[in-house]
Amino acid sequence: MTTADKQTVADFLDTTRDFLGGGYKSEKILYNFDKPVQVLKRPALNVDNTQTADSLEKITEEISVCRNCPLANGRKNTVPGEGVKNPVVLVIGEGPGADEDVQGRPFVGKAGQLLDKMLAAIDLSRTTNCFIANVVKCRPPNNRDPFPEERAACSYFLHRQILLLKPKFILLVGNIASQSILKTTEPIGKIRGKFFDYQIDELTIPLIVTYHPSGILRREEFKRPAWEDLKLLKSKIGN
Repeated sequence: MTTADKQTVADFLDTTRDFLGGGYKSEKILYNFDKPVQVLKRPALNVDNTQTADSLEKITEEISVCRNCPLANGRKNTVPGEGVKNPVVLVIGEGPGADEDVQGRPFVGKAGQLLDKMLAAIDLSRTTNCFIANVVKCRPPNNRDPFPEERAACSYFLHRQILLLKPKFILLVGNIASQSILKTTEPIGKIRGKFFDYQIDELTIPLIVTYHPSGILRREEFKRPAWEDLKLLKSKIGN
């Protein structure tokens, strides 16, 4: 097969990828087929293995160059997450929005400002005792829900983050985060207001679900139950 033939096949596969990823056409990529292909192997998830020591910095670097799903084609910046190590609470949302995509930071728009106020009401902050992350690390086009295959592509990073952070509690905000982490199709209204024991490798972490700040901004009736969820989390932290 000639180089031109290989490029034709690659163009076809790239077009197919764009179509399956929502129809957003990416720029044409000219591949160097004479260069040997480097296959990157995922390191083991055992973060205690000193020969394959993992770190948040390493995960951030890997996320910055990740192209495992079509979301990479339209991003301005990746959004790996931010906060303190060994947090009291790990907050997990859906994915970056427009403001987050520009700044490369999670929850910095109007919903993020509300989230900061919600956390502050129970003595939590991303600067002192929380870490904030998302299920997907790149912005979905037009803020649509991330597709299952996109969530799956990012789950490897979130898994490692949880193992490294070892949070005392996890707070899931929104349907996408709740359904992805808990492997359920139940809406928040049916699973909020109680704790789950979330097991990941050797860790068991108390986990609670509440409404996404953007949903609270849209629907006034979500405010009271979200506050009840936060108070329940606060009472558990205090025990």
